[in-house]
Amino acid sequence: MSELSANKTINPFEVALKQLEESSKLIDLDEGIHKILAHPKRVLTVSIPVRMDNNKIHVFTGFRSQHNDARGPFKGGIRYHPQVSVEEVKALSMWMTWKCAIADIPYGGGKGGIICNPKEMSEGELERMTRRYAYSISDIIGPHTDIPAPDVYTGGKEMSWIMDTYSALKGNFVQPELITGKPIAIGGSLGRNEATGRGLSFTVREAANRLKINMKTSTVAVQGFGNAGQFAAQLVEEQGAKIIAASDSKGGIYNKNGLQIGSLRKYKEKNGFLDGYPGAKSISNEELLETDCTLLIPAALESQITKKNAEKINAKVIAEAANGPTTPEADEILYKKEILVIPDVLANGGGVTVSYFEWLQNLRREYWTEDDVNERLDRNITKAFADVYQTHEKYRVNMRKASILLAVLRVSEAIKIRGLWP
Repeated sequence: MSELSANKTINPFEVALKQLEESSKLIDLDEGIHKILAHPKRVLTVSIPVRMDNNKIHVFTGFRSQHNDARGPFKGGIRYHPQVSVEEVKALSMWMTWKCAIADIPYGGGKGGIICNPKEMSEGELERMTRRYAYSISDIIGPHTDIPAPDVYTGGKEMSWIMDTYSALKGNFVQPELITGKPIAIGGSLGRNEATGRGLSFTVREAANRLKINMKTSTVAVQGFGNAGQFAAQLVEEQGAKIIAASDSKGGIYNKNGLQIGSLRKYKEKNGFLDGYPGAKSISNEELLETDCTLLIPAALESQITKKNAEKINAKVIAEAANGPTTPEADEILYKKEILVIPDVLANGGGVTVSYFEWLQNLRREYWTEDDVNERLDRNITKAFADVYQTHEKYRVNMRKASILLAVLRVSEAIKIRGLWP
C-alpha cells in the first residue's frame, strides 16, 4: 500500500488545506485557482446493504472522493477500515493529486473507502460488500475517468472483484484498465509488489549523490518490516549500505556489525516477528528512531517522528516509506538540523508510478518485462527527485513543502491552460 495516511488525532482535510495555503502564498497563486484546488470536484457517499452470513442485512457506508482531474483521470486507492471518514478520503484524494503531479504522471487524485472492519468479516461477506460498493460507484469510475487501486486492508483480491463487477455492468467484456494492483493473471504488472521500496531506493541513491554520501560506508535503520520496509532495506543494501537496526510492531533489533535482510525476512516468516533474532540485541521502536545512522527509513505508522523526539534523530537522511510518519513540527526541527527528509509523496511514489505503467499495459493489451518496468521507474523517480530538489533549493524550503509546491504549480498550470467552461 503505497498511498498517504492521515493523522487520526486531527482533521486530515484541514491539514491538507493548510499545506495548500502555505504553497499558494509562496508562489502567489491566483485566488480563484486556490479555491478550485481547495475543493474536491466530487465526493460521493453511498450506502452499501449486504446480506451477512447470519442472513441479516447490514448497511455499510462507503465514499469516493475525486479531487482534481486537470492533468488526467482520478487515481487512488480504496481502503477498508473502521476509521474511514469523508474528511479522510477528501484529504487523501488531494494528496494523491500532489503525488501524481510530483511523479509527473497524467493523473489527478482520488480516494475511496468503506467504514468496516475486514478482520471481522468472512471472505463471502467481503466479496458481497466489495461488489455492491463497485456497483454503487460504477457511474463515476472508469478506465478514462477514475482508476482505483488497493490501499489499507485491500489487495489484488478486492481489485479483481471490482474489475469483474464493473466489466459485467459495462458491456460484459473484461476491462483490466479499470483498476490497478491486480494479480498478474488478470493484467497486473510485474514489479508492482516491489515498486514502493524500489522507488524509495532510487530517491535515496539520488540524495546520497547530492549530499556526497558514500552508500558503501552508510548505515541504515528501518522502522517497520512490512512490504515497503523490507524491499526498501533490501534495495539500499544492494547499493552497499549496511542495515544495523530493524523493527516491527513487536519491537526492534540492533547489531552494529550489520543485519542481512534475506536472513531477517526468513526469520520473520518463520516466527512472525523480528525480536529474538540471533546475534542482535533487542531495542524499542523509539530507540530505533534515535539510532546513530546515515539513513533512517520510517516504514510503519504515521506520526512517529514528532517534536518530542526530532531533536534526538541522528540520521543524515530520512526516507519516508510510510505515509505521514513525520509531524509538521518535527519537519521544522529536522530542517534546522540539516537532516534531509525525502517526504512520503516523493519517496513512496514508486507505487503509483508502476500503477500507471500497469494501466498503460492494460490499455495497449501488452505486457512489459520486469526489467523494462524497473528501468522506466528509475527514470521517472530520478527525474521527480531532481525536480523536487531543485524546487527545495530555489524556494529555500524543506523537501515536503517543495514537493507540494511543485505539485501545486503543475496542477494550477493545467487548470489555467484548460480554462473554465461553460
